[in-house]
Amino acid sequence: MSILDKNYIKHNITNNTKESIDTNGNKYLESIPVNYRWTHGATDNDLGDGLLIYSFIQYMRAKVCVCLGSGGGFIPRIMTKARMDLHEQGIFEGDNDYNWGDIGTTVVVDAANEVGGHVDWLDPDSFFRKTFCPRIINETTEKAYYNFFVKEDIKIDYLHIDAGHSYEDIKQDFELYSKLLSDKGIISIHDTDISYSKDYIVSKDIADQNHFDTFNNGPSKFIAELKENKEWNLFNLFNNGIHRTKPSSTGLTILQHA
Repeated sequence: MSILDKNYIKHNITNNTKESIDTNGNKYLESIPVNYRWTHGATDNDLGDGLLIYSFIQYMRAKVCVCLGSGGGFIPRIMTKARMDLHEQGIFEGDNDYNWGDIGTTVVVDAANEVGGHVDWLDPDSFFRKTFCPRIINETTEKAYYNFFVKEDIKIDYLHIDAGHSYEDIKQDFELYSKLLSDKGIISIHDTDISYSKDYIVSKDIADQNHFDTFNNGPSKFIAELKENKEWNLFNLFNNGIHRTKPSSTGLTILQHA
């Protein structure tokens, strides 16, 4: 038996599940893959790099988790589940309300402006929002920083950066939000493996090749520069090419104050 609940993973984390009716009138659960889960190397039963994020939140007892950018809500649902599990395990105590109790909160910031991908969960009745109840900031990361996080004096325990993918966007998000990091806080940056983007074949129907290049090269360029910054401990978690017949992550880089 696996240490992981594959049934829960399939029906709640890697898929959006809804009740459907077949041609015979029988009800069944239909699983619809979460958008962009493949960029995390995730499949129906495999969390991909989401397993790392779950583990970091569990290990560091992170309460305030913030996700900048999320097309399908894959990472934020893992953030919430990790916090809920900490309560079930007896690590977090008190009121286990998803966002207003004693176990912290999950905040998703996304302008949903179609730049870099489509957001499918804005509807309050979406599977992601009904099941995991995140706090949603439907704004640019810059406006959210000044007009929400700063004004509410929020400190972040776990920050995932996956919004704008140009070098300038990544740099700005990092420089702004890293100021809000708690003493033992952790930052992860997605899509940082340059080898993945170099190998990836873009279909000819992609109209804007320049956008694809920016999307993939911005994060890798930024972390290459950040390696020289002695204020941060940096660790790259890349698995592209280890098992070529299976999905792999587009890269995850972990940072913590030195």
